[in-house]
Amino acid sequence: MNTRRNFIKNTTSGLLSATALGIPGIASAKLEIGRSHMAETKINLGLASYSLRTFSLETALDMSVRVGLKHIALKSMHLPLDSDLETLRNATTLCRQKGIDLYGGGVIYMKIKEEVDQAFNYAKGAQMKIIIGVPSLELLDYVEEKVKAYDIKLAIHNHGPGDEIYPSPEHVFKNIKDRDPRMGLCIDIGHTVRMGRNPAQDLKTYFDRVFDVHLKDVNVAAAEGEGCIMGRGVIDLPSFVQSAVQLGYQGVLAIEYEAEENDPLAGLAESAGYAKGILSTI
Repeated sequence: MNTRRNFIKNTTSGLLSATALGIPGIASAKLEIGRSHMAETKINLGLASYSLRTFSLETALDMSVRVGLKHIALKSMHLPLDSDLETLRNATTLCRQKGIDLYGGGVIYMKIKEEVDQAFNYAKGAQMKIIIGVPSLELLDYVEEKVKAYDIKLAIHNHGPGDEIYPSPEHVFKNIKDRDPRMGLCIDIGHTVRMGRNPAQDLKTYFDRVFDVHLKDVNVAAAEGEGCIMGRGVIDLPSFVQSAVQLGYQGVLAIEYEAEENDPLAGLAESAGYAKGILSTI
């Protein structure tokens, strides 16, 4: 397993070996190749704003900038679902002023048609490209109509053990595979691992319909697993990120740091740094 310790050890030893051999520029070249490949595959690190759920919108955006995450999907505590058009546009403008791409909203639950209408009007008003959502099964026909009418992607989020509708990416896929290609998946790798599944394999299996990823770590690969600082848990994050790069994933890897909700900045910063470190060495 590519544990945090092994990843750091292998990366460090590789760079030190190049220096020890007296080969000029090899260490820096390795990082430049990683950066170049990352740019070619358009891997974007971002943030699921639920990570900063106890803070105001502006404070959450400032914290996102501080840890170097410039793509964000807003949760309703930062931008309420019943916001009027002016509020939605003001949020979009604020994100742009801070250099942040407001690419999506969610997770948004849709249990009745009115909530579907609200979700799509919300996304359109804020100029979001994607809704990370959980629509009831009986509403999927209606949701598909909205996807076609609004030309906004829907990424259905899996919630692991205890989720009776979409516990795993497989459950999502079987319900959208024959529908409009703009209906796809948001793979939450933490919940996927809590189901005993390999998130890198799920990414490969359902890749053509994966529009968003919630990137995180958990302390135990079981139903009782809880979120932790990335690199300190049990998920093989280097393997997952490498799979995303090799497949040419062009969406956002949105970090969702759920621990320490009242004081998340240090853990979020460490998680973001760890993810950037993985990308820089691929």
